[in-house]
Amino acid sequence: FFKQKTAYELSLGLVGSEMCIRDRKKERVEHGPPIDRLLSGEVGWLVFRGGSLSVEGIVPNGLLPGSFSPLHQGHRGLVVAAGKLLGAEVGYELSVTNVDKPDLEESELWKRMSQFENDETVVLTRAETFFKKARMFPSRTFVVGWDTAIRLVAPRYYGGDTSEMMVALAEMLAAGNRFLVAGREDQSVFKTLADVSVPGGFEGLFGDITEDQFRENISSTQIRYMQND
Repeated sequence: FFKQKTAYELSLGLVGSEMCIRDRKKERVEHGPPIDRLLSGEVGWLVFRGGSLSVEGIVPNGLLPGSFSPLHQGHRGLVVAAGKLLGAEVGYELSVTNVDKPDLEESELWKRMSQFENDETVVLTRAETFFKKARMFPSRTFVVGWDTAIRLVAPRYYGGDTSEMMVALAEMLAAGNRFLVAGREDQSVFKTLADVSVPGGFEGLFGDITEDQFRENISSTQIRYMQND
C-alpha cells in the first residue's frame, strides 16, 4: 500500500523535497499569527517577553492578573513584593476576554503590551475567571488585591450557588494553586486578608502580603480619571 501511494504522489509531478516545502507552507498558513490563534481560541495562551511572542511558552510560577490600562507603579511594586515572598519570578497575566466587556482587539493588546519592559513577562490568555486561569495554570500562585479576594469567596460570583463556589475552591486547592492577597484601601480603611471571609478548610489557599511588605493606594481607575480630568 505504501509503495502504491508513493507512486501515485510522484505521478502528480511532485518530488519528495517539493512535497515537504509545500507542507511547511501550508502549515504556516493554517496556523497564522500567534495573536490570531489566541483570539480564535486555537491556543490557550501566549507568552510575551523581550518584544516577542511564544505560543504556550513557559509561564512564571507567580502571576499578577489585570487589565493594565494603564500599567502603573503599584503593579510593579506588587510584582516585586510577591516575587520576594515566593522566591520566584512573578509575571503579568492579561486576559483578552472579560466577563462584562467586549474582547480586546489586537491593536489594543499591542498598546498594552508596549508598556512592559524587555525583562518583564506577560502571559496573554482567554481566561476571564480565576477558575479558568487555575485550570490552565495549575500549581501557580496568583497575586491579587483584597477587593479581588473577597469576590473569590462570595457565592454571588458563582451564580449565587455556594456549593459551586466550594467545588471551585476545592479544585484550585487540589491543583496546587494559591492566592497571595495584598491589602487595599476601602473607604479610608486599609483592608487585608484578615477582612476576607475565607470558608473553613480553605485557609491554605490564601497567603498574606502584609502592609509593610507592600502598600500602594493608586489604581488604574484613578489614573484614567486623572488623565481624563
